[in-house]
Parts: sequence; C-alpha cells; structure tokens
Amino acid sequence: MNLYVKYNFETICRMLLREQLDKLGLDYTITGMGKVNLKRTIPMEKYQKLTATLNTYGIEVIDNQKAIMAQCIKEAIICMLHKDSAAPLVKVSAYLSDKLGESYRTLSQVFSEVCHISIESFIIIHKIEIVKQLLLTENISLTEISYRLHYSSVAHLSNQFKKITGLTPTTFQKIALHRRSFVNN
Repeated sequence: MNLYVKYNFETICRMLLREQLDKLGLDYTITGMGKVNLKRTIPMEKYQKLTATLNTYGIEVIDNQKAIMAQCIKEAIICMLHKDSAAPLVKVSAYLSDKLGESYRTLSQVFSEVCHISIESFIIIHKIEIVKQLLLTENISLTEISYRLHYSSVAHLSNQFKKITGLTPTTFQKIALHRRSFVNN
C-alpha cells in the first residue's frame, strides 16, 4: 500500500527552525521564508551548535552577502509565483527591483554567480514544478493552469513544459496517473 502526501516545505522548515531555536533558548522572530531575526547576538558556541543541528535537516545557515541576496531573490520569486496576484501586472525585473531595493542588473548578476542559473531559468523551472503539482493534485484544465501562472497561451506553457521535462503536460499527467494506479493495484 502506498500513502500519497502533500506537504509544504515552508511550514516544515519553520517548525524545525522554531524547535531548534527554542531548544537553545534564543529570543527570535521568523520574519520570512529563510529569515530569522535574533533579538541579541548569540555566543559562538550556540551559533555553531545551531548551524550543525540545522545542517542535519538539510538547512544551511547563510553567512555571506551574495548568498543572502540570492536567497532573498528566491524568496521574492516564490512569493510572486504563489502569493502575489498583482505580480504578473509588472515585469519580473521591475517586481524584483522594487521588492528588494536593488537594480535588476545587480540582482541578476549576483543570482547567476551564486546559483549558476539565470533568474529567468529559475522562474521557468519553478513554474514547471507548480504545473506538475497542479496536474497531479488538482482537477483543472491546462487552460486554467496556464491562466493561473500567467502564461500567454497554453501552447507557450506546453512548449516550456516539454523543453524542461521532455514530455508534454498531457503525457506527463497520463504517465503519472498510470504509475499511481499501477502501484495501487
């Protein structure tokens, strides 16, 4: 028997962070995805213990400015794709520059240097992951998915999907559903 679950990485990470920060008795506020505001400077011993413990869960403490900026860019993009319905009304470059208070050129250079991928490619890959999730968990058409993710057309979404996955969205959905039914039998 298989159990299929849907989970939220942000919720899981927040819970792990709270648990570990509370264990060390730190005074903190989690202010965003991947951002913790510590009320006071913590001793090096506690800092090292915290970073080691978080590493066991695959959570890395970022301590250089470029990596921090890249993380902020990722957070803004994820917010844009999942939460901010006004975001598609402006260009991505304007959205990110406004949200992060830096020129898009600087953001783009830092992101590419740290992540070894362009912002545009990161957005496309992330959008395709959302499409895959929607195809498998929601009973909505490709047209609705295209509309939700602000693609110019279903054809544009399908072309990007095939370029990234090697499959059309329909083929991907059929294979995934077939595997699911095969495993359950």
